[in-house]
Amino acid sequence: MTGREFIRRLRRLARKRGLRVVLDVAAGKGDHATIYLDGRRTLIPDMAGDLRPGTFRAMCRNLGINPREL
Repeated sequence: MTGREFIRRLRRLARKRGLRVVLDVAAGKGDHATIYLDGRRTLIPDMAGDLRPGTFRAMCRNLGINPREL
């Protein structure tokens, strides 16, 4: 899964749950971005590249969601 696909799936999940998602591309250096989900935040290391499995799980844990939901 790429960073952009993660964002797309997260927005879809948030819409179903009625949560707010904010993407802040200015809050990261280079290709990094910060995404907020209902008060929780995580960094997206690479928008275009593939996310490593451990990075993906850590991002989901930071946001308080189950990785299987995405």
